[in-house]
Amino acid sequence: MSNPRLQRAVISVSDKAGLAEFAQGLAAAGVEIYSTGGTRKFLEQAGLKVRDVAEYTGFPEMLDGRVKTLHPKIFGGILARRDHAEDMQLTAEHGIVSFELVVVNLYPFEATVAKPNVSVEDAIENIDIGGPSLVRAAAKNHAFVTIATSPSQYEAILQEVKDQGATSFALRRKLAAAAYAHTAGYDAAISAWFAKQLGDTFPQQLSIPLVLENELRYGENSHQLAAVYRQAGANGTSLVRAKQLNGKELSYNNLLDLDSALAIVRPLSQAACAVIKHNNPCGAAVGDTLAAATRKALEGDPQSAFGGVLAMNQTIDQATAEVLCQPGLFLEAIVAPAFDAAALDMLKSKPKWKANVRLLAVGDFTPQQPTIGYRQIEGGMLVQQADVLADPESEWKIVTEKQPDARALAELKFAWAVVRHVKSNAISLSKDGMLIGCGAGQMSRVDSVEIAIQKAGQRAPGSVLASDAFFPFPDSIHRAAAAGVIGIIQPGGSVKDPEVIAACNEHGLPMIFTGRRHFKH
Repeated sequence: MSNPRLQRAVISVSDKAGLAEFAQGLAAAGVEIYSTGGTRKFLEQAGLKVRDVAEYTGFPEMLDGRVKTLHPKIFGGILARRDHAEDMQLTAEHGIVSFELVVVNLYPFEATVAKPNVSVEDAIENIDIGGPSLVRAAAKNHAFVTIATSPSQYEAILQEVKDQGATSFALRRKLAAAAYAHTAGYDAAISAWFAKQLGDTFPQQLSIPLVLENELRYGENSHQLAAVYRQAGANGTSLVRAKQLNGKELSYNNLLDLDSALAIVRPLSQAACAVIKHNNPCGAAVGDTLAAATRKALEGDPQSAFGGVLAMNQTIDQATAEVLCQPGLFLEAIVAPAFDAAALDMLKSKPKWKANVRLLAVGDFTPQQPTIGYRQIEGGMLVQQADVLADPESEWKIVTEKQPDARALAELKFAWAVVRHVKSNAISLSKDGMLIGCGAGQMSRVDSVEIAIQKAGQRAPGSVLASDAFFPFPDSIHRAAAAGVIGIIQPGGSVKDPEVIAACNEHGLPMIFTGRRHFKH
């Protein structure tokens, strides 16, 4: 495969980062630059000699810039096959010069539609037409043409041009693959926006635009490769965009656990801390201060908290850091909106695990909008609305003779907020704003009740119980009452509901039906 000498480049970009330096390097290597509109003016202001595309094609830019590069003299120069005599003869007859480099990145559609109250007109005007056409044409003819779609690619291209006056086929092929991925993601973002405009939750064809953020050390196990991708156009607080302030590289399991921990504390209004182990909460608590909430969360199940992952919903201060640095405690990762300077210094210097603990700042929590959840199965994908919406308490019903007092009601609300994040069958016991027992992922709901009570131990009397789904039989009620539980919250909906309610009345327990189940598989 011959490598054509790089003589001419078409440059038309929205993101001008690094462009002046790149173009100066090309010019120094003898490359003639053709450009349009704002890009041409930018390059000329940087002192570069640029040939105007309109002057070359003999056709002016028109329709408010909608038509600039869409011309046979541009596309012919990109698509002509240098090893086809007929192609070269035709381009010569029509005065078409060859372009060996195309530098294009597209209108900022995703950034535009992410703005609050963006108009439909603005969104439509930021759908690029000429850009994707140039990218796809250059990528198709990568045997002879180099396509750059990101400033991150400039250095590699320029180095090869400086060294040999051309780019290698290996680089052109790699850039062509990146170009098609780029336009595919762009089209997917536009498709998703149209589906949203039409209120089409489940469109006939679904594309998920993802951008590689990082490769990970390994997956769930050391023999599995893994990476984390950022969902293009996603906004709001997320781990993917979090700033890592300390510690080892994040693992696949770290990210899963950190995301689960954040999901628990994000909607809580009081200072809150959650401790996750193997994607289930082994501790969670609210308090008047973040330090108090953190201490309670760690005390929920101290044995399981060792080696756990933590999330907080407020900036970690020095008092909270002192709780985290207690002797004998080892933590894998901690995520919070921010860390104050004293807390960060303490966590990075005081405990034995100081160099290893992963500290992540996600920034201020932003309101979480309903999102779509994806789960891969063999041969396809399950898609559903994510279970992130708050339950309307106006729909809750107290179905027992005894009413919960104010303290019990507050505790029931906290237990209900936590149990939705436990793997089904899920049971949580809480007391004083603190998770004290958790039964997760059992085939029998009564087994989950037994495990939660066992975890709570002597703290069980005076606690409340939350169940993510209805009780199929009253046996769990009798067991909870024997352990000293003082209130129950559950969705209801079983054919045995009358028997379950009767069991609560027998033991003098208040019970709330929420009317909404929260399975987590």
